[in-house]
Amino acid sequence: MDAVFLGLLAGALFGAMTVAVRTGLFRGGDPILGSVVMTSSAFLVTVLIALLVTEMDDTLSELWPFLLIGLAVPGLSQIGFIQAVRWAGPSRTAILVGTAPLLSVLLAIAFLGEPLEPVLLIGTAFVVLGGIVLAFDPGRPTGFRRIGVVFALLCATAFAFRDNAIRGVARDIGVSPLGAAAASLLGATLATGAIVLVARRDATRSQLRLAVRSFLPAGVLLALAYATLVAGFDRGSVGIIAPLNATQSLWGVVFAALFYHNTEAIGRRTVLASMLVVVGGVLIGVFR
Repeated sequence: MDAVFLGLLAGALFGAMTVAVRTGLFRGGDPILGSVVMTSSAFLVTVLIALLVTEMDDTLSELWPFLLIGLAVPGLSQIGFIQAVRWAGPSRTAILVGTAPLLSVLLAIAFLGEPLEPVLLIGTAFVVLGGIVLAFDPGRPTGFRRIGVVFALLCATAFAFRDNAIRGVARDIGVSPLGAAAASLLGATLATGAIVLVARRDATRSQLRLAVRSFLPAGVLLALAYATLVAGFDRGSVGIIAPLNATQSLWGVVFAALFYHNTEAIGRRTVLASMLVVVGGVLIGVFR
């Protein structure tokens, strides 16, 4: 029961994080500055959680691969994720990012030699059908631009590469899950920090303070989501936790409907698309 609860909670937290990013943008926070606020605060909270619940005895030689992975995801991808929420809205971003399990499996089949199971084709059909339903949804959130869809799909692809990279590294390296999460978030902080130094080197203190106030809640939710997901994997199998975490697509739509129903244009097709993507992700996760 603990594993099921943690899996569902992780999905809800990731969905809430997506909506919190929208809130940060509505408050006027700069997206580039917001990316480093999110990754750095998530790193600090994850380290704090790790120190409270477990002993951090992992060595740098064991953790550096996860730091390198974190430079790209959730490092550079965090900037794209914020832009996706900015231009496509949190509900549609959550749905599109929900296609990551499909992309992850396709990459695993191609590069890790994992077998192609018939049920994966069924899961693929659900995900693709969800994408089609979303594409023909006449509703559009306020400020919608197609570039947001591009950013969301790029993030989903990046998440898929991340999943397989971690899967490949974890075969040979045994580290604590929270240690790996902290190393990844440190890498993400270094990447987003470097981008800020280049693209926002003239940022004022007031802009920095506004970014912190705007995006700190999203960063805390990111850390809690990571920690909850890791705790779930510690108590249950991937086949249980991954599909439950995939419900973040549906949670993203639910939270967006609750907080931004006037701007998100969430209709029946949006809900149907999220459900189809979730079902496809569940089937892929259970039988992977």
